Amino acid sequence: MWESIIGTVNSWDVSLFYFVNLINNQFLNIIMPIITFAGTEIFWIVVCGVIFIFGGEKGRKVAILCLVALALGYFISEALKYLVARPRPYAILNGVNFYFSMEGYSFPSGHSVASFTACTFLGIKYGYLYLFLALAVLVGFSRIYLGLHYPSDVIFGALIGVMCSLLVLKWEDLLWDKILKFKSKL
Repeated sequence: MWESIIGTVNSWDVSLFYFVNLINNQFLNIIMPIITFAGTEIFWIVVCGVIFIFGGEKGRKVAILCLVALALGYFISEALKYLVARPRPYAILNGVNFYFSMEGYSFPSGHSVASFTACTFLGIKYGYLYLFLALAVLVGFSRIYLGLHYPSDVIFGALIGVMCSLLVLKWEDLLWDKILKFKSKL
C-alpha cells in the first residue's frame, strides 16, 4: 500500500515538475535566474544588513531575529539534504531544461527555505505579508523552472521556512533577551 502511495506522489511530483520546467519562455528564461537570487542566504543577509543600518531600533531587532530564523532554516534544510540525499531533477530525468548546475542535493529547496523564512518574518513584522509571500512563491517557482528542484522540494522548503519564522516569532522576547545578555557580556 505504501509503495503505491509513494509511487503516485512521485509520479505527480515528476509530472508537475515537467509541466513547469518545460514552459521554456524567453522572458522567463531571463527573469527566473534573477528571481532565484532572492532565495540565496547572501541576498537575505544583505537585506537584513540594510534593515539593521537604516531601520532604527526596531530594524536592528527585526534584522537580528530574521537572521536567527534564517540560520535555523539553513541548518534544518542542510541536515535534511544529507539525510534524504535526493538527486536534483536535471541529474536523473531526461529532457530537463536546466540553466546551470548546482552542488548538493535537491530536498528540500534551500532557496525556498530562505525566501519563505525571510518573507514570512519580514511580512509579519512590517506588514505586506501577501506581497512578501508572493516573492517567496516566485522564488520557489523559479527553482522548478530552472530544473533544480521538484515541486515537493519547494513545498517542503516553504513549510520549513514558515515554521522557522513562526518559531522565532513565538520565542521572540526570550531570544531577544538572550541576545542582549550575550551582547552585554562582550
